[in-house]
Amino acid sequence: MRHALALAALLLFSVPALADDAVVGYVKTVKGDAYVVTGGKPVKAAVGTPVQSGSVLKTGSGASLGVTFKDNTVMSFGPDTELTVDDYVYAPNQGNLKLGASLAKGTLAYLSGAIAKIKPDAVAVKTPTGTIGVRGTHFVVKVETD
Repeated sequence: MRHALALAALLLFSVPALADDAVVGYVKTVKGDAYVVTGGKPVKAAVGTPVQSGSVLKTGSGASLGVTFKDNTVMSFGPDTELTVDDYVYAPNQGNLKLGASLAKGTLAYLSGAIAKIKPDAVAVKTPTGTIGVRGTHFVVKVETD
C-alpha cells in the first residue's frame, strides 16, 4: 500500500512539471479582446497566459498582444491578427533550436531572442505569400486579407 501511495504522489507532483515543458512562452501584455487557442480551446489572454507549440494567438479589432518566448524572442501583435506557433524548440545545450510561425493575417513586430542570434536559419515566419527568414534582430510585417 505504501508503494502505491508513493507512486501516486510521485505522479501527482510530476504532472505539472511535464506540462511546464510544453510551455514555450507567456503573454506579457494584452489590450482588448485577445485569445490563446491551444488544442482547439480558446483562453482569453491575460498577462501570464502560457503559450505552447501549436498555439494560435488571436487579437480582435482594436486589440494588441505581446508574447515573450523562453529564448527572449518578443512578438507583438496588432489588431485583427492571427499567428500560429508552428514549431518551437529551445535546447541550446543540445544544439536544438527552432522557431517556426505562420502569420495568417494582421501585424507582427518581431524582436530576436537567443535562437535567431545563435542559429539565424532556425527561425522562419510564414505568410500567405512567402516566408521570412530571420537574419536580423527586428522586423515588422503586415498581412492584409481580401
